[in-house]
Amino acid sequence: MLRLFDTALGAVAPLEPRQPGRFSMYVCGPTVSGEPHLGHGRFTVTWDVLRRYLTWTGLDVRFVSNVTDIEDKILARAAAEGRSPEEVASHYEALWWRTLDRIGVLRPTETPHATAYVTEMLELIERLVDGGHAYMGGNGVYFAADSIDGYGLLARQSIESLIAGARVEVDEDAGKRSPTDFALWKLAKEGEPSWPSPWGAGRPGWHTECVVMSLDLLGDGFDLHAGGLDLSFPHHENERAQAVAAGRTFARRWAHNGMIVDQGGEKMSKSLGNTLSLLELLDAYDPRAFRLQILQAHYRSPVSVSDSTIAAAAAAVERLDNFAREFSDARGINPDEDVIERFCERMDDDLDTPAAVAVAFDAVKSARADSGDRARAVAAAVFEIFEGVLGLDLHDQVAGPPAAALAQAKERDEARARRDWARADEIRAELQADGWIVEDGPEGTAIRPSGTSPDGTEPDGTQPDGTQPDETGE
Repeated sequence: MLRLFDTALGAVAPLEPRQPGRFSMYVCGPTVSGEPHLGHGRFTVTWDVLRRYLTWTGLDVRFVSNVTDIEDKILARAAAEGRSPEEVASHYEALWWRTLDRIGVLRPTETPHATAYVTEMLELIERLVDGGHAYMGGNGVYFAADSIDGYGLLARQSIESLIAGARVEVDEDAGKRSPTDFALWKLAKEGEPSWPSPWGAGRPGWHTECVVMSLDLLGDGFDLHAGGLDLSFPHHENERAQAVAAGRTFARRWAHNGMIVDQGGEKMSKSLGNTLSLLELLDAYDPRAFRLQILQAHYRSPVSVSDSTIAAAAAAVERLDNFAREFSDARGINPDEDVIERFCERMDDDLDTPAAVAVAFDAVKSARADSGDRARAVAAAVFEIFEGVLGLDLHDQVAGPPAAALAQAKERDEARARRDWARADEIRAELQADGWIVEDGPEGTAIRPSGTSPDGTEPDGTQPDGTQPDETGE
C-alpha cells in the first residue's frame, strides 16, 4: 500500500481509500491571471504522477482541480490591459491547459470554476456568520480563526505563535479583529465585478472557493487534498478551518510538494525577480525533459531548475528515445515482474520517484546486457514504467509535423504575403504554444519540435533513425 507524508500528521501514513477501489483527490488549481510558471509545472506533474500511479494500481481515481476565474490579480491585469476580467481569465485558462498538455499532465476529472459556485459560497458564509465563526468588518466578512480549536494544524504552529509572527497590512485588513482572521466576502469597489449578498455587493474570498467545491464534488471525508507547500498555510489551513466550523468532515490526508528554488536555494518568485519562464523553457527544450527532472527529485524536496539541469534531463530523454528505437519490438509484451515489483516498492515508499526512475534506468542497462526474451521483458518493463505510469512517452522514431501544424504554417505564410503581421504573429504564438520552434526561411515558415536541430537531428547529433553521424565527417 502506498504511504505518503501527511502534512497534518507530520509523518508518513498509509493512503487508504475512503471507499474500496475508489480514490478521491483535490488539488488546488490556477488563478488564471498570467502565464504558468515553473512552480505550476512542478505541482501539476507531481500530482499527475500520483494520480497515474493510483489508476495504474487499479483504483478508480476522481481528480478534481479548480480554476480561480475571479480574483484581485485578474482584476488588476484586466484594468492594466483594458480588457474585461472574463477576457483575461479565458485567455490565461486556455494557455494553462495548452501548457499542461505539453508537459504530459492529464486533464482533471472535473475543473470547477469559482464563478459557478458563488451561490454555494454565500450559503457557507451565512452559515459561518450565524454560527458565530464570522463577522462583518470594514471591507467585508471575515472568519474568526480563534473560533475553532486547533487552528494552525497545517502550519504545525499554535494560533498564538501565528498571531505573534503575523504581519498585517492596514489597508487590506481594516476591520479585522485578529491578524489570523481572513476574508470570506470582499465588498466590491466601484466598477468591479460583483454579486449581491446580505452584506453588500462583492465577491468571495479565495479561501472559500476550494472548501465549497471540494466538498460539493467529492463529499465529506474525501481521500486527499494536495498542492504546493506554499499553500499549506494559510490557504489550506483556512479551507480546513471553514469546514470544521461548518461541521463538515474535510480531507482525510494532506500532501504538499516542495518548491522550485534558484541556484542559491531561495524560493523563486516574481517579487524576487529570480524566476525562469516555463514557456520559454518548453520552447527551448523537449518538454519531456522538464517532466523527467521533476521525477528525478523527491516531491517533498526543493528543486532548482536551470538551463544546465534541463539540458542534462534532455540528454537523458534522448538516451531513452534511443533505447526505445533499439527495443521497439518489446512494446506490448509482458514486462519483467521483478523490475515492476522493485519499481512499486519505491513508489509506495512516499512516492519516491527518484528511486523509482533509477530502477527504470537500471533496467535499461540490464536489457542491453541481456539477450533474447529476457532482454525484451526487461525492456517492456521500462516502457511500462515511463509510459504506463510516469507519463513520459518514449519516441522510437522522429516524427514530422502533423497536418494541422503544417496547415498553420501555410496560413502564416499567406498572412505574411498579404502583410497581415498581426495574424502572422498570432499563428507563430499558437505554434510555439503547441511546442513547435518557428523559423523563417527562403521557402517560408519552417517548424520543428522543441529540442531538435534544423536538419532534423537531435541535439547530440543523433539521426532520425537513432544512429550517430560518422565521426570522420565523411
